Amino acid sequence: MSRRSPLPPPPPPLELRSWPDREAMLADRAVVLAELVRAHLGHVGLAMLWVWGMLAALGWSFVGGAIMSFEEPDDPFAAMLGLVGFALGACLLVPSVALVAVGLGRDRQVRRLLAQWGALDRDPARDLPLRAPGISLLWLLTSFALCALGLYACVVVPAGAEAGDETYGEVALLMGLGLICWLTGLIGVVKALAHRRWVLRVLAAAPGEPSFRAASGADRPAS
Repeated sequence: MSRRSPLPPPPPPLELRSWPDREAMLADRAVVLAELVRAHLGHVGLAMLWVWGMLAALGWSFVGGAIMSFEEPDDPFAAMLGLVGFALGACLLVPSVALVAVGLGRDRQVRRLLAQWGALDRDPARDLPLRAPGISLLWLLTSFALCALGLYACVVVPAGAEAGDETYGEVALLMGLGLICWLTGLIGVVKALAHRRWVLRVLAAAPGEPSFRAASGADRPAS
């Protein structure tokens, strides 16, 4: 995974703002908001979420296979394979979960910065591309489909399991995979809805009083 670029800083406090005019402030605001929207709802972010979800699913597949191996206590070779599968599954599952948790923390920072920079002023012309309806809909539809698949695997499949046909290990494997699908899809749905809510509350809200502070001669640094 490539190293993520650092997030832009929050807007300076009102007493420290020294934009020469409103147009300069709006230009900086547009650049920062475009970067933040890409960080929150970019194609790369969607692809990485699915990659980490698939790695977590692969890790749980090894763990589920290990559980099924442990259901054969009379076969020492199967128990040995189960231990190896459990170790491999943990090596894939734990980093995937940790990296997703780190990404969720970064998303909270991005949403906080979006609200702060968006509240500076309104600029309908520059704000129009920030609505990103296409990528937002892509996040929503693909994530919703993944949630539906996960719920099916978690609820319908175990409910139809019959004693003697499916083992506890098989049911645990399917339910774990379904839970991973559901959680991965839920993250995507929440991000798409959070972006839509930000658009309605910030970009589509009634314009207020501009909150920039033009730099006076006394405020400008000496050359």
